[in-house]
Amino acid sequence: MRKYLTRRGDGGRIEMEADEIIRDIEQGTQDAAERGKIARLSKSDTEHLMDIFTNPNRIVGVEPGREVVLTDDIGPFRLIIDQGNSAVGISLGNVQAIQIHERGYGMDTTTFAHFDASFKAVKPVLANVLQEFENALLNTIIPIYFCCMPNLGAYYMPDGPFPNPSDLMPIGKIKEALESQEKTVERATNDMIYISEALASIGCDGVNFDTVGAAGDGDFLATLRAVEHVKKNTNLSVQVGMASEFVLGLHGGLEYSGKRLAGMYPHQQVKVVEKAGADIFGPVVNTKSTKSVPWNLARAVTFCKACSEASNIPVHPNVGMGVGGVPMFETPPPDVVCRVSKALVEIGKADGL
Repeated sequence: MRKYLTRRGDGGRIEMEADEIIRDIEQGTQDAAERGKIARLSKSDTEHLMDIFTNPNRIVGVEPGREVVLTDDIGPFRLIIDQGNSAVGISLGNVQAIQIHERGYGMDTTTFAHFDASFKAVKPVLANVLQEFENALLNTIIPIYFCCMPNLGAYYMPDGPFPNPSDLMPIGKIKEALESQEKTVERATNDMIYISEALASIGCDGVNFDTVGAAGDGDFLATLRAVEHVKKNTNLSVQVGMASEFVLGLHGGLEYSGKRLAGMYPHQQVKVVEKAGADIFGPVVNTKSTKSVPWNLARAVTFCKACSEASNIPVHPNVGMGVGGVPMFETPPPDVVCRVSKALVEIGKADGL
């Protein structure tokens, strides 16, 4: 029986027989369908995904005419940062890294970010960030988003002014924990608005609210409120990229436009993001490192397809380390990244990546 090379969710290379791939595809799409209460992949979609995995070429691509727009999440940092075991670590500044993305890589858009890419951390050094970002804008043509995270966790003690709900809840102070989150939502919303308006003043093309929901439903609510204000009061393009496929109910009672945020999956998240006025939505589907890439990708494509069908704005699923079917590895192997990209576009109906 012929075996096909693929990967585990941790990036390790494995061989699988055709019936094993089919089995994992079917189990992956079933898992997504049950969790999200959405349709599983059709027989033709499953066969299409099987063809992608059994293609003998190391690198595969979409059919001509199916190409999509690319956005990124602090992509230039991959050139600058040296993490010891990955990334390139070249002696470059932000501006030069962005120019390489524009002129060397031919990216459609790219991002500018502060090294601590959280709105709270950016606020004290905003003047310096604006100066460097304006220089990048003046020396490039490519649209550049400012990429930053709401990161409500940074507002809790000891790093921030508000009591940490994770400390309050175990000792029974539920009311105080909920109030702390609500105050944090208000402060974070104001910070995101303040910084976004400053970015608009220097000619920024857009804001990429990234890793949204990492601190639960409060994190998501603060972003939605900020997006609504930014779209009503500036000319900035707005992209919202999630942190997870599932919004954690760390508060549990927070709503936006009459919709409870806790428990939302991508096809539900996109509707409130759309309501807030965002231009692009980036759904995230988490990778399970102990499962195969066929299992993880079938799951990601199932969620993405449901999200695309529900959305009236472009959907750019996050295809990065540990999400979207890509292995949880700092420098994901291209032999599976290209298959993930092809499947999300051709089967998941993604408008971009």
